[in-house]
Amino acid sequence: QVQLVESGGGLVQAGGSLRLSCAASGRAFSSSYAMGWFRQAPGKEREFVSAISGGGGWTNYADSVKGRFTISRDNDQNTVSLQMNSLKSEDTAVYYCAAAIGWSTPTRLKSEYDYWGQGTQVTVSS
Repeated sequence: QVQLVESGGGLVQAGGSLRLSCAASGRAFSSSYAMGWFRQAPGKEREFVSAISGGGGWTNYADSVKGRFTISRDNDQNTVSLQMNSLKSEDTAVYYCAAAIGWSTPTRLKSEYDYWGQGTQVTVSS
């Protein structure tokens, strides 16, 4: 079992920045599995945002956030972070951290993720 807790969400003006963090506990946070961030806006499906490989050397981003968001992980601190810059109103959503135990590469597939956090709200005002 892996427990994931997100933090760092909030209200920000368009053009601003936020940094989301995800703290993992339970099963050893390992460089052997990928971590990802997804988001879900009201009335929409949960969508892929970004993912990072177990070792942290390979990342993957949705086209909508590429160049604005940066994912990173610290396997010693058991954390994954998402730095979000140049935020837009369309980035407003609940953001979820997830762990893909069976994958060492940064998969985009929601179905490949085994554990999920409870989510943190990000609201961008225009």
